Amino acid sequence: MGAGAAFSHVTLQDQAAAAGAAYRGVLRVGHGCAGSSTTSITVTLPAGFQGAQPLLKAGWNVSTRVGPLEQPFEAHGTRYTEGVQEITWRARGPEYAVPDAFADEFVFRGTTPKKAGPLWFKVVQGCDSGRNAWVEIPAAGQDEHRLKSPAARLDVLDVQAAGGHSH
Repeated sequence: MGAGAAFSHVTLQDQAAAAGAAYRGVLRVGHGCAGSSTTSITVTLPAGFQGAQPLLKAGWNVSTRVGPLEQPFEAHGTRYTEGVQEITWRARGPEYAVPDAFADEFVFRGTTPKKAGPLWFKVVQGCDSGRNAWVEIPAAGQDEHRLKSPAARLDVLDVQAAGGHSH
């Protein structure tokens, strides 16, 4: 396994974050689909990840799917029962697609849940030919490294238990 194996799936640049804190998610895409260029990235946001916003990417259209939240939340005195559930970036043309041998990043932001634990961001990578669905979540006790197509994992940490402060 060469250097490419380290980025054989879509990962988050920062794989840990404080509970109840702002988080800048950078999805790292290390290759295309079996020799084909990446033309779209769709991330499904896990329940509890709040107030998600995609960052614009030159040469790519970005869209969101909004729907009812599994876990409504309150922010700045307003209760939110709907929110962004999915973000899609789509290349505006073949000249903006990411060639198979290249890597790229897709960025969003939001707030982590107040409860510590793992969050799984399911990512579907569309290509000129085919797609990679990085959507597998390990069962309790299962080693995530044994999954063929793992979702991107974020470990939400209870920093207050260690004496930190999340605000």
